[in-house]
Amino acid sequence: MTQTLARLNAAIQRNLSIIINRVINDKIIGFITITEVRTTQDYALSTVFFTIYDNKDITINYALKVLEQEKSNIRLELAKSISYAKRIPNLSFKYDNSLAYSKHIEDIIKEIHEKEKK
Repeated sequence: MTQTLARLNAAIQRNLSIIINRVINDKIIGFITITEVRTTQDYALSTVFFTIYDNKDITINYALKVLEQEKSNIRLELAKSISYAKRIPNLSFKYDNSLAYSKHIEDIIKEIHEKEKK
């Protein structure tokens, strides 16, 4: 990854964290955290990984639906905030389940330690 691409990814992540929570103010979804952004070498597409507090499938699917519906507004706001970029990539949203998975593993380890104490 080039340094320019890395800087663009960081700028997109930083700005989207603010923009998304301003554009999407939904009590069901709550706060959306952007965990990572990966942009293709040709700057055509950025895959935006996000998490939400409620990691139930129904809430995740609802959040994805709302993000897809608001994608053009989010991209427009992003273009305004990153005016120095020659091209603003299209956005693709994906749920990042790594935090939920790590919490699940942590719970299993905790359970094993408690069983060993008994």
